[in-house]
Amino acid sequence: MKSIKNELIYFATALMFFTRIPVPFTIPYSSEIMNRSQKYFAWVGLVIGLINALVLYLSTMLFNLEIGIVLMMISSVLLTGAFHEDGFTDMCDSFGGGYGKEKILTIMKDSRVGAYGTIGIILLFALKFYSIHALGAVAPLRVLGIIILAHTASRFISGTMIYTHQYVTDIDVSKSKPLANKPLDGMALLVGFISVVIAFALIPDWRLIFAFALAYSGKIYMGWYFKKHIGGYTGDCLGSVQQVCEVLFYLGTMIAWKFI
Repeated sequence: MKSIKNELIYFATALMFFTRIPVPFTIPYSSEIMNRSQKYFAWVGLVIGLINALVLYLSTMLFNLEIGIVLMMISSVLLTGAFHEDGFTDMCDSFGGGYGKEKILTIMKDSRVGAYGTIGIILLFALKFYSIHALGAVAPLRVLGIIILAHTASRFISGTMIYTHQYVTDIDVSKSKPLANKPLDGMALLVGFISVVIAFALIPDWRLIFAFALAYSGKIYMGWYFKKHIGGYTGDCLGSVQQVCEVLFYLGTMIAWKFI
């Protein structure tokens, strides 16, 4: 029973960290609990994907596909508090306007959004909207499964950065955000991957393996880029990987459905 309780605490910690979904009980907090919650990052993505798919379905029934996608994107931002989007804008500003590790990390911790971040998030949202619209126009119901899978897979892929790259300590430790940054054992990685398998089961199409591979290749490139310029990753880097991999999954699905 104690082990089940601990797992519930880890999941609730991940849910509270990545979303604004209220948890109906008080949970303890420690860096150890935060670190062990990483196994449920992708499971949180599964929850977010399910909610987004439901919002899109209901909104499309009431209005049309275009408005449904916009309302879904709004609900996603509200649901997560723009957690990953904020990381993406910080990444754009810091790597776009900074030169050298110290300067990049300094800009990354600036709460203001600059030109690179503004342009980057507009283009990212545009890609997200038009790719989902294209998929929804071809397969109105199957796109719901794609959305669930994209949110789940992108968070799993982002979480693998913890296993493949070095965490970069903030130059100002007092401003560091709590973050799971120490890899657990392979079983923890398997727990996260199970959520991806469940999401795949909702839309069984072997061609989506290509979309997953494309999304993961995006993570490989971004990981290489981060390592080259700052020596590893930060929390904002993880958020940007999630956002980019989500969009790459949509684009990869379009390619797979068209050419495979």
